Amino acid sequence: MNFISTGEGSTVILIHGLFGNLDNLKTLGKALESNYRVIRIDVPNHGLSQHSDSMDYPGLAQSVISLMDELAIDKAHLVGHSMGGKIAMATALANPHRVKSLIAADIAPVGYPARHDLVFAGLESIKLDQLQSRGEALNQLVEKGIDEGTAQFLLKNLSKGDEGFKWKMNLEGLKACYPNLIGWYNDKVQSPLQFTGASLFIRGGDSDYVTADHKQAILAQFPHVQAKTIEGTGHWLHAQKPAIFNRIVSDFIDKHDRN
Repeated sequence: MNFISTGEGSTVILIHGLFGNLDNLKTLGKALESNYRVIRIDVPNHGLSQHSDSMDYPGLAQSVISLMDELAIDKAHLVGHSMGGKIAMATALANPHRVKSLIAADIAPVGYPARHDLVFAGLESIKLDQLQSRGEALNQLVEKGIDEGTAQFLLKNLSKGDEGFKWKMNLEGLKACYPNLIGWYNDKVQSPLQFTGASLFIRGGDSDYVTADHKQAILAQFPHVQAKTIEGTGHWLHAQKPAIFNRIVSDFIDKHDRN
């Protein structure tokens, strides 16, 4: 699994969401690296990490643990946004002794309805072998009904080499595994797991990803949870109000780094 490590001290692992890469939480990483060792990862099938035809939360959680083993990290703080939050939660549920604290940004430990059909359709509509420029790709996504901000984010996955444009992410694999990614870990095991360590859920005040309907599912799986809402933000709360988000995360990790 591709990663970048900065700073020294206790380890914090930052995990991005669907269609993202290790740069998505770079601003948070910079805020933490003066006091901690910060590891930003490319989730499998994203960025420069390996491509795979199979992708589910048990496997993704094991990928995090395997990286920790490779780097001789006994315990780490885990911070994840959206799908990355689910990966962090799954890792904590399956390996509670390896997690100092858990922070999930704007995601709940539940299954979700499909929300990305338009995105997949837009990305698949781009004929890479005929593409002349990134601007052309942007225009094509906008024409498919994707807002420009989201289109710019998605096109961070587009790279150009001697043979033309290609996706860094495994688009075909992500689409095939999408039902697993919107599903949930505890729904797939016989005995639901629980993480009793320190947990923090941060939600965007204008987002519908974490609602009052999710409270019981959160408490059942993460009974020692704390919750914060950042008003005036949506699902991309870490990018919309980074100073507030970074402070909330830093304060929580500082408080629980003695474990």
